Amino acid sequence: MGEKRHFSAEFKARVAKEREDAAKPEGERKRPALPKPALALLVSTMASQAFIFLGLIENPLTGQFEKDLEQAKYSIDMLQVLKDKTAGNATPEEAKLLDGILYDLRMRYVNAANI
Repeated sequence: MGEKRHFSAEFKARVAKEREDAAKPEGERKRPALPKPALALLVSTMASQAFIFLGLIENPLTGQFEKDLEQAKYSIDMLQVLKDKTAGNATPEEAKLLDGILYDLRMRYVNAANI
């Protein structure tokens, strides 16, 4: 199935804590601080979805490796739309990040589709 990524113990503990908190009644839940909005955060979030759908990282909600190439392609296509719409407005670092992630995801998609 290709390269699989495993999350650190710290990340797994954080996810377990979030699941535990989500199981509490609405009034008892603690909301974690939200990160500062940034294009890099949006790109990494969307890329993570593609990695999950390529079956390369565990779905943090299910703890399972899942492969859905149609959803992976959709996620990659959405990143391309984001790149196209931010062209000329992204910083050089943001543009490089988008280019690199798109290249990596496309190569991994081709690999996953040929297995």
